[in-house]
This record gives sequence, structure tokens and C-alpha cells, in this order.
Amino acid sequence: MSLVWTLIAGFLYTEIAVVLLLVLPGISPYKWNRFFKSKFLAMLAQQAHLYFFLIMGVLVLFLLEAIREMRKYSNIDNSGEVHLNVEMQHSMRLFRAQRNFYISGFAIFLVLVIRKLVQLISAQANLLAQSEASMKQAQSATAAARSLMTEKTDKAKEATEDSTLNELNKLKERVQELTSELNREKKDKEAVKSQAESLNREYDRLTEEYSKLQKQITIGGGAKGASIKDD
Repeated sequence: MSLVWTLIAGFLYTEIAVVLLLVLPGISPYKWNRFFKSKFLAMLAQQAHLYFFLIMGVLVLFLLEAIREMRKYSNIDNSGEVHLNVEMQHSMRLFRAQRNFYISGFAIFLVLVIRKLVQLISAQANLLAQSEASMKQAQSATAAARSLMTEKTDKAKEATEDSTLNELNKLKERVQELTSELNREKKDKEAVKSQAESLNREYDRLTEEYSKLQKQITIGGGAKGASIKDD
């Protein structure tokens, strides 16, 4: 194998190792995304498209060269007149062309696979970050809603307690008013009762005096009649 195809084969093996690393389950998309956004790779990312098309162009050129070699050594007429050594050389060159074709073809394929894996991993990391941010926002909104509900409940309780206290105070005032009115009524009733008793006593006294006066008048009238008869 020539030096050029040795380098391409080494590049292919490197690509295989990179693909295996990218698909390993132990490394999270966050770590890969952090690695992709490192300073060194960020500097390379500025010219990433140029490097990609350059590598793809070189690999395509070697793929076309391998296809040309395959067609060249596949169209040789292997008749009986051709020497055995020449036939073996053609077969060996055809094998090398086929090997180079598979090496360059798989190298191109893995370049596309690696590029797509990097894009998918970055997109997955961004989606995970967005989902976490959305979850945090939802949790903060839920906490804010709960706090608002708690505040409203507390305010409602306070308002209910205040209204209840106001009603109790009003009822207490009303009870005090009714109690005072009842006391006044009791005092008025007692006063009326005492006045009635005093009037009854006065009436009894007057009745007794009236009976005494009536007796006196009766006695006085009888005495005058007797004196007139004696005269």
C-alpha cells in the first residue's frame, strides 16, 4: 500500500474510532456539546465548511481514481497466451483498486455520518437544555401560582375573620343595647310598680279618712236631730 492510501486508511480507522466514541452511551450530549463548543474547536468551526468540502473533494478524487483503476484492470482479456506472472500482477492491481475503492468509499460515508452525528448530538443537547429551561420555568410558574393562591387564601381568611369579628362586635353592641334597654324597662317597671303601690296606699288612706269623715258626719247629724227633738 502506498503512502497516500496508508494515510487514507489511517483516516478511515480514525473515523471509525470517532463514530464509536460518539455512539457510546456513557457520554451525555451535554458533555459532547461542551466539547464541541470548546475554544479550540470553536476556532476550527469557523472554517469547518471549508475543511469538510476539502476532505470530501480529496476523498472523491481518490474514489474516482480507484474506480478508474478497477475498470482498467477489469477489462483486460485474460487469454491463454498471457503469462501467469502478468495475470497475477493484473489480479493484484485489481485487488488493490478494489481495496482502495472500499477504503475511499467508506471514508466518504463515515465523514457524512460523523457530520450528521455531531449535528444530531448538538441538536439533542440544545433540546435537552430547552426542555430543562421549560421545566424550570414551569416549576417557577407553578410555585408563583401556589404562592398567589396561598396569598389569596390568606387574604380571604383574613377578610372572613375581619368580617366575622365585625359581625361579632355588632352583635355584642346590639346585645349591650338590648341589655341596657331591658334594664331601663325593668327600672321603669319597678318605678311604675312603686308608684302604683304608693297610689294604692294613698287610696287606702284616703278611703279610711273618707270613712272616718263619713262616720263623723253621721254621728254629728244624729246628735243635731236629737237636740232639735228635745227643744
